[in-house]
Amino acid sequence: MFTLELAKKEEVKKCYEIILEGMAFQRQQGFTQWTKEYPNKDTISDDVKNEKGYVIKQNGDIAGYMCIDFSKEPAYDNIKGEWRSDTPYAVVHRMAFDKKYRGIGLSETAFKMIDKLCLEKGIKNIRVDTDFPNLRMQHILKKNGFVNCGAIMFQGGEKLAVDKLL
Repeated sequence: MFTLELAKKEEVKKCYEIILEGMAFQRQQGFTQWTKEYPNKDTISDDVKNEKGYVIKQNGDIAGYMCIDFSKEPAYDNIKGEWRSDTPYAVVHRMAFDKKYRGIGLSETAFKMIDKLCLEKGIKNIRVDTDFPNLRMQHILKKNGFVNCGAIMFQGGEKLAVDKLL
Protein backbone atom coordinates (compact mmCIF):
# COMPACT_ATOMS: atom_id res chain seq x y z
CA MET A 1 0.00 0.00 0.00
CA PHE A 2 1.27 3.43 -0.90
CA THR A 3 1.11 6.49 1.34
CA LEU A 4 1.62 10.20 0.67
CA GLU A 5 3.58 11.98 3.40
CA LEU A 6 5.45 15.21 3.97
CA ALA A 7 9.11 14.57 3.25
CA LYS A 8 11.53 14.79 6.16
CA LYS A 9 14.86 16.62 6.26
CA GLU A 10 16.76 13.32 6.36
CA GLU A 11 14.99 12.19 3.16
CA VAL A 12 16.20 15.12 0.99
CA LYS A 13 19.16 13.12 -0.36
CA LYS A 14 16.93 10.25 -1.56
CA CYS A 15 14.37 12.70 -2.97
CA TYR A 16 17.09 14.47 -4.96
CA GLU A 17 18.39 11.12 -6.24
CA ILE A 18 14.88 10.44 -7.58
CA ILE A 19 14.87 13.87 -9.25
CA LEU A 20 18.25 13.07 -10.87
CA GLU A 21 16.81 9.76 -12.13
CA GLY A 22 13.89 11.77 -13.54
CA MET A 23 16.32 14.07 -15.37
CA ALA A 24 18.06 11.09 -16.94
CA PHE A 25 14.68 9.56 -17.86
CA GLN A 26 13.67 12.79 -19.61
CA ARG A 27 16.88 12.77 -21.66
CA GLN A 28 16.25 9.13 -22.63
CA GLN A 29 12.90 10.27 -24.02
CA GLY A 30 14.63 12.94 -26.09
CA PHE A 31 14.03 16.18 -24.20
CA THR A 32 15.41 18.19 -21.30
CA GLN A 33 12.89 19.81 -18.96
CA TRP A 34 15.02 19.68 -15.82
CA THR A 35 18.64 20.83 -15.69
CA LYS A 36 21.48 20.97 -13.14
CA GLU A 37 20.20 24.42 -12.18
CA TYR A 38 16.55 23.39 -11.68
CA PRO A 39 15.48 21.52 -9.77
CA ASN A 40 18.65 21.27 -7.70
CA LYS A 41 19.23 19.88 -4.22
CA ASP A 42 18.54 23.30 -2.67
CA THR A 43 15.15 23.37 -4.43
CA ILE A 44 14.25 20.05 -2.80
CA SER A 45 15.62 21.16 0.60
CA ASP A 46 13.51 24.32 0.40
CA ASP A 47 10.42 22.28 -0.53
CA VAL A 48 10.94 20.07 2.52
CA LYS A 49 11.72 22.98 4.86
CA ASN A 50 8.60 24.82 3.70
CA GLU A 51 6.41 21.68 4.01
CA LYS A 52 5.76 21.48 0.29
CA GLY A 53 7.90 18.40 -0.41
CA TYR A 54 5.99 15.13 -0.37
CA VAL A 55 7.06 11.52 -0.74
CA ILE A 56 5.12 8.49 -1.81
CA LYS A 57 6.17 5.49 0.24
CA GLN A 58 5.58 1.79 0.11
CA ASN A 59 6.46 -0.03 3.32
CA GLY A 60 8.78 2.83 4.32
CA ASP A 61 10.58 2.88 0.95
CA ILE A 62 10.44 6.18 -0.92
CA ALA A 63 8.91 5.47 -4.32
CA GLY A 64 8.40 9.05 -5.50
CA TYR A 65 8.86 12.73 -4.78
CA MET A 66 6.85 15.83 -5.65
CA CYS A 67 6.21 19.37 -4.52
CA ILE A 68 2.58 20.09 -3.66
CA ASP A 69 2.28 23.82 -3.10
CA PHE A 70 -0.88 25.33 -1.63
CA SER A 71 0.40 28.89 -1.90
CA LYS A 72 -0.08 30.88 -5.07
CA GLU A 73 2.28 30.31 -8.04
CA PRO A 74 3.06 33.80 -9.46
CA ALA A 75 3.94 32.39 -12.90
CA TYR A 76 0.33 31.22 -13.23
CA ASP A 77 -1.04 34.78 -13.07
CA ASN A 78 -0.13 35.37 -16.74
CA ILE A 79 -1.57 32.59 -18.86
CA LYS A 80 -2.00 32.55 -22.62
CA GLY A 81 -5.40 30.98 -22.39
CA GLU A 82 -7.64 30.72 -19.36
CA TRP A 83 -7.76 28.73 -16.14
CA ARG A 84 -11.16 27.12 -15.64
CA SER A 85 -11.56 28.39 -12.07
CA ASP A 86 -10.34 31.28 -9.95
CA THR A 87 -10.74 29.33 -6.71
CA PRO A 88 -7.74 28.56 -4.46
CA TYR A 89 -5.55 25.87 -5.99
CA ALA A 90 -2.71 23.47 -5.36
CA VAL A 91 0.25 23.27 -7.73
CA VAL A 92 2.12 20.04 -8.37
CA HIS A 93 5.75 20.54 -9.37
CA ARG A 94 8.77 18.24 -9.66
CA MET A 95 6.98 14.87 -9.75
CA ALA A 96 9.39 11.95 -10.18
CA PHE A 97 9.43 8.28 -9.31
CA ASP A 98 12.23 5.91 -8.35
CA LYS A 99 13.03 3.88 -11.47
CA LYS A 100 12.15 0.62 -9.74
CA TYR A 101 8.55 1.86 -9.38
CA ARG A 102 8.08 2.97 -13.01
CA GLY A 103 5.57 1.21 -15.20
CA ILE A 104 3.22 0.11 -12.39
CA GLY A 105 0.71 2.98 -12.61
CA LEU A 106 2.14 4.90 -9.68
CA SER A 107 1.34 8.27 -11.27
CA GLU A 108 -2.37 7.42 -11.16
CA THR A 109 -2.04 6.38 -7.51
CA ALA A 110 -0.14 9.60 -6.80
CA PHE A 111 -2.81 11.81 -8.35
CA LYS A 112 -5.56 10.01 -6.42
CA MET A 113 -3.67 10.69 -3.19
CA ILE A 114 -3.07 14.33 -4.24
CA ASP A 115 -6.79 14.72 -4.98
CA LYS A 116 -7.62 13.36 -1.51
CA LEU A 117 -5.08 15.63 0.20
CA CYS A 118 -6.47 18.67 -1.63
CA LEU A 119 -10.05 17.85 -0.72
CA GLU A 120 -9.03 17.37 2.93
CA LYS A 121 -7.61 20.91 2.80
CA GLY A 122 -10.74 22.28 1.11
CA ILE A 123 -8.94 22.80 -2.24
CA LYS A 124 -10.91 21.79 -5.33
CA ASN A 125 -8.55 23.01 -8.04
CA ILE A 126 -5.15 21.58 -9.05
CA ARG A 127 -2.80 23.21 -11.57
CA VAL A 128 0.24 21.71 -13.25
CA ASP A 129 2.64 22.81 -15.96
CA THR A 130 4.95 20.74 -18.11
CA ASP A 131 7.18 21.20 -21.13
CA PHE A 132 5.54 20.75 -24.52
CA PRO A 133 7.96 17.92 -25.52
CA ASN A 134 7.09 15.98 -22.32
CA LEU A 135 4.47 13.83 -24.02
CA ARG A 136 4.61 11.15 -21.33
CA MET A 137 3.60 13.63 -18.61
CA GLN A 138 0.93 15.14 -20.86
CA HIS A 139 -0.55 11.65 -21.31
CA ILE A 140 -0.47 11.06 -17.53
CA LEU A 141 -2.15 14.40 -16.85
CA LYS A 142 -4.91 13.82 -19.42
CA LYS A 143 -5.47 10.29 -18.14
CA ASN A 144 -5.88 11.72 -14.62
CA GLY A 145 -8.50 14.31 -15.54
CA PHE A 146 -6.43 17.40 -16.30
CA VAL A 147 -7.54 19.73 -19.09
CA ASN A 148 -5.36 21.94 -21.31
CA CYS A 149 -5.85 25.61 -20.35
CA GLY A 150 -3.07 27.29 -22.36
CA ALA A 151 0.55 28.20 -21.74
CA ILE A 152 2.53 29.98 -19.04
CA MET A 153 6.14 31.13 -18.74
CA PHE A 154 8.02 29.25 -16.01
CA GLN A 155 11.73 28.71 -15.40
CA GLY A 156 12.63 30.65 -18.54
CA GLY A 157 10.41 28.85 -21.02
CA GLU A 158 6.86 28.42 -22.19
CA LYS A 159 5.06 25.49 -20.55
CA LEU A 160 1.77 23.74 -21.18
CA ALA A 161 -0.67 24.73 -18.40
CA VAL A 162 -3.37 22.32 -17.27
CA ASP A 163 -5.86 22.16 -14.45
CA LYS A 164 -8.20 19.71 -12.78
CA LEU A 165 -11.35 20.65 -10.91
CA LEU A 166 -12.27 18.29 -8.07
